[in-house]
Amino acid sequence: MKEMYFTIAGGNHYYGSDFMEKGMKVKLVKEPDNEYDNEAIQVKIKGLGKVGYVANSPYTVKGESMSAGRLYDKIGGKAKGKIVFVTDGGVICKVISDGKDKPVMIEEDKVNDENQLGFKI
Repeated sequence: MKEMYFTIAGGNHYYGSDFMEKGMKVKLVKEPDNEYDNEAIQVKIKGLGKVGYVANSPYTVKGESMSAGRLYDKIGGKAKGKIVFVTDGGVICKVISDGKDKPVMIEEDKVNDENQLGFKI
């Protein structure tokens, strides 16, 4: 399966992103009853709960990461991700389990360079 990346948006409405670090794990939970976006995907961190949403706007999706709309049908009701970059412009994560009982990533991260993601840090 192709590697999938996403941007965490809306963190400023919760805990911000200052505490987020490369390697932290996140949980993705679809929110089909969201009144603003029927393809909304919550981003949660164990012990904190919701820390934001998968970005779904051209203004919040960074580089080549996927919008919530593009990611929605590729994951199950719950999936797992891992933070790969924390920048002033956003937090980029990689899907590591799509929630359909299929691991998306088995090897260590191969992303070491912002050019691989299509944007500058």
